[in-house]
Formats: sequence, C-alpha cells, structure tokens
Amino acid sequence: MKENKMNGSGSAATGNRLIQIIVMAVSALLVFILVMTDALYSPDAFLTDKLYTKLTGPDSRIIIIGVDEETLAEYGNFTLWSREKTAELLTMLYSDPDNAPAVTGLDLLFTEPYDAQTDQALADAASLAQGSIVAGSHIVYRGQVEKTADGKMYYNTEHIDALEMPVDELAAHTTAGFTNACIAKDGYVRYAMNTIKTPDGGTQDSFAYAVYKMFSEGKGDQIYVPVTQSNGLFQFMYSGKSGEYSKVSFRAVLAGEVPMSAFKDAIVLVGAYAPGMQDSYQPASDRDVAMYGVENHANIVQAYMQHKTMTGINRVVAAIIAALIIVLFIALSDKAGLWPGLIGSVVVGALYTIIGRVLAAHGHFIPLIYVLLFLIIADAYLIVGKYVIEKIRRRHTLDVFKKYVAPQVVDELSRSGDFQLTLGGEKRNIAVLFIDIRGFTTMSESLDPVQVVEILNDYLALVTDCVLSNGGTLDKFIGDAAMAVFNAPFDMDDYVYKAVKTAWDINSRSKPLEESLFERFGKGVKFGIGVNCGDAVVGNIGCDFRMDYTAIGDTVNTAARLEANAGAGEIYISEEVYDILGERVKADLVGDIPLKGKSNKINVYSVKDLEV
Repeated sequence: MKENKMNGSGSAATGNRLIQIIVMAVSALLVFILVMTDALYSPDAFLTDKLYTKLTGPDSRIIIIGVDEETLAEYGNFTLWSREKTAELLTMLYSDPDNAPAVTGLDLLFTEPYDAQTDQALADAASLAQGSIVAGSHIVYRGQVEKTADGKMYYNTEHIDALEMPVDELAAHTTAGFTNACIAKDGYVRYAMNTIKTPDGGTQDSFAYAVYKMFSEGKGDQIYVPVTQSNGLFQFMYSGKSGEYSKVSFRAVLAGEVPMSAFKDAIVLVGAYAPGMQDSYQPASDRDVAMYGVENHANIVQAYMQHKTMTGINRVVAAIIAALIIVLFIALSDKAGLWPGLIGSVVVGALYTIIGRVLAAHGHFIPLIYVLLFLIIADAYLIVGKYVIEKIRRRHTLDVFKKYVAPQVVDELSRSGDFQLTLGGEKRNIAVLFIDIRGFTTMSESLDPVQVVEILNDYLALVTDCVLSNGGTLDKFIGDAAMAVFNAPFDMDDYVYKAVKTAWDINSRSKPLEESLFERFGKGVKFGIGVNCGDAVVGNIGCDFRMDYTAIGDTVNTAARLEANAGAGEIYISEEVYDILGERVKADLVGDIPLKGKSNKINVYSVKDLEV
C-alpha cells in the first residue's frame, strides 16, 4: 500500500513539475523573443521616459531668443526679414566683446540665397563673433535599396541623400550643425545624434553637439562624447519642460528692451517660438505639451553638458537577463505560495526598476515593460494555479472524500477555508473518542433483528448528531461501537474540549433515548465512552479500490482501551485530556489502571461535570 501511495503522489509531483517546466520554458522563450524584437517598443518607451527622465531644471547659462508671435506681429512674414533682422541681432550681441555670448546657435535655416546684399550683411554680422556661431543645416533623407555587409538587400529609410548647408557667405564665418529632430517610431523625441557621415564622405556634427563642443572648447573643458547605438543614436534625458528655459522675444532684444549683459558668456539659441512656424515636436518627457525645436536643442545641449545620455544594453544580454528573471521567479514563487509570490513579484519589479534607474544614471538603459509585464502574467499564473485550480482540485477531492466519510463532515470540510487533504497520511495532534453500547449483545439476543436494527439506528443517529454538532469527524462505526476524531482532517480550535463535550452531550441525550427504547421494546441502552488526545497518523488507509480515512497510533489505541474500561454511563478521559481542560471539567480520579496492550499503567479520570 505504501508503494502505491508513493507511486500516486510521485506521479502527481512529476506531472506538476512537468507543467512548471513547460510554463517556465514558454515564458522564457516568449520574453526572449519579445525583447529581441522590441515588440512592445511604445509601452516600454513610455515607461523608460517616465522612470528614467530626471527633470533637474534648465541650465541658466542657456538662453533662448525666440521668434515668437510678438516678433511676427511686429515684422510680418519671417522669410522677408529673417536675414536682415538676424544680422541686426548678431551685431547687437557681439558689438561689445565684454558682454558677448560664449556661443550663439542659429536654429534657423539660411540654406538658400536670398539676395547678395542681405546675405552678405548676415555674413558680416556673423564675422563679429569670430567663429562662435553655429548655423543650422538640414539633412535630406531619401530611402533607397542597399546591401548589408553580408550582401543581403534591404530598404534603408535613413539614407542621407543630401545635406543642405548655410549659404556660402554665412558658412565662411560659422560652423554648421544639422538641426533635424530624431523622432522615434512612436512619434516622440527622445534620441539625438553626435555626428553623421555626409554624402561627400566627410562628417558633420548635430546642431546641439556643435554648440556644446564650441562652448566647452571655449572654456577649455574636455569634450564629452556620448556612446551611441549601432544606428548612431543615443537617448538623452530632458532637463526642462516646455517653456521652462529662459526665453526672450526676438523683437524685445532688437528693441533694446533686454540689456546685452544678460547674454554674457551664455549659450544663446535663436529659433522659432511660434505655432505658425511649424517647428514643434512632442517631447518624450512631457507627452501633453508640445515643445519647440529650439527647446529640444536646449535640452540636448544640457544633456551633453551634464552627461545625461543613455544607450541600451546589448539586446541579447537584455533578453537573457529578462528570461532568467522570469524563470527564477516562477520557480521560486511556485514553491512559496500565493501571497509570498505576489509580494515577491512587487519586490522583484521594484528592484528591477531601481536597477534600471541606477544604470540610466551611468549611461545605460534596460527595457522595463517585458519583465514587469511577465511578472504580472506570473502573478496571474499564481492566482490561477494556487487558487482557481486549487479550488477545482479541492472540490474534486471532497467529492471523492464523500465516498468514505459522512457527507455532513465533507460539507463542513468544504466550508473550512484552510482545508488541505494530504493523501497517504500526515502526523497530527488530535483528540479521539470511542463509544460502545453496554450489554448490546445480550439485548440483541432477546429481540428480533428488525428491532435490533431500529435501536442501533437510533443510537447511531444520536452519536452522529453529537459528533457533527461539535465539529468532529465521524471516523467509523464498528458494530455497536463508534470512533470519532477531532482536529482532523482540518484544524479546529479547542478540539480536546469539543471531544469531551461530545461525550458529555451523548451521555446527557442518552437518557431520553433510553426511556423511549424502554417504552417501545422493554429494553434500554447505556454507553461507555473513552477520550484521549495526542499525536496520531491521520490519512488514507487501505488500497487503491477501497480506503478509509482514519487515524492510527498509540493515541487511538489508548482511547479505545479507556472506552473498554468505562462502565455503563461513564466517560473516561486520560490524564493528558484532564490536564488540558483544567477547571473546565470536574472529574474523579479512577486511578492508574492497566490497559490491554500497554505495558505501563496510566491515570484515568471519570467525568462528573463539564463547563458548557
């Protein structure tokens, strides 16, 4: 029998283990594929934008001179006055070298000749800065079919077809930097570039990088070169929101309303600051408010200055790490149980996010959504596996249990939230009650069989009702004897007292039954009862096709011996039971009596009253 139970439990354990391995393997493979393909780019980018961005506030050394609505209202169509008024602006900024900006970045495109006189005037004004101006250029992308290093054909949407440079007169006195915004595939700006290869085989810095390098070189600082991904991009962290950088109106400066000393040694960025100029983008840092291109450049320049740039870790490494985290979590949480697993998922998710922020501060970012999403899925698996499936299994077990335990007991078990049935047996501390009709054999000889059965049924009904009403488990009927256990198969409070109370209830209620039987048959019944408590092995005893849920061990044997020694109408309890009940029971010491099958005598008490 023990081998059969071991084989059954072993098969179940093997099946559960196989399911767990399949779940872990599928989860690991799925998360690996998702990370490798970046299938959830948009929600992952949303998380990294929110969690990795640290808005420290704009650098006061960066000042924006905006071509705003006020300026457009004053001067009219931008293309008609832009060169002339920009020349005036540069002349004002650099006429006094002591109050001149450190760098001026023109986020305005002067890539097409307008007229020779105006173009030259702009160039002459730029010459006053003595090489401290960055003028905007523009990349023209045009997709074309190209080949990879191994000869595979693909369509390159980022192919640079041309680079529109500032007009020659202006280019002679300025450094060019491309102003194109790097818009991610979800429509937000979170990336920037250091340098590109130009169609003529040369290189050119981005507008923000050129401004930053010019500023740092002027101060004699070491140039920070952000690490980029294979496509030349890096992710920058915003410092200021839309409208937070110091900004003055282009018109106000020209009108002399702003002292030139305000721009001393500053990084001055001149750019569009009006909706009609169509130079606004959606920043990744604040998805509710658009940001003008010049503000984006200001954030990128500050990111260079403060080294607030990131690149993603190797995607294969990220995929492996994510898969390992999920596998380990499922393996450990499956053993830990539902609530430890749920709490563990929160802890793992929080730690993973904190590690992500720490890595971001050191220039690396890791994908978040995949691990966090699979932790949520793992929680769902735990809830289903530990709760829903357990409820189904429990219902099935109770249905089977009804085949060899009274249905009333099973119903009670089904209402117990902490019920667990261990197949094959478990060691529990229980109270055991044995009861037997005194003189039943003699009585049955003088009555016909139908009367004997009727008396026995009345007696069994009384015992059953008393046992169940006190929360006990009616273990079995053995002819005219019965056995009940308390605190098995589910935990119950004060079970020793409830076992003795069951015996007291049976004795108390036996008197009306005795009178009724005497009136009907001229015969009465009395009971002898024994109660003991202690450790016993409780579980399924039998074989595959017939089994009993019962208790075995010395505790059970002693209870049976107590009942055998009890006289008609007596309740014998062991010293262990007496000590546990204390003042709640009044009992006379019978003495140390020998019990059949036990080498040592034990003290026995006869119950006389019980606190109810």
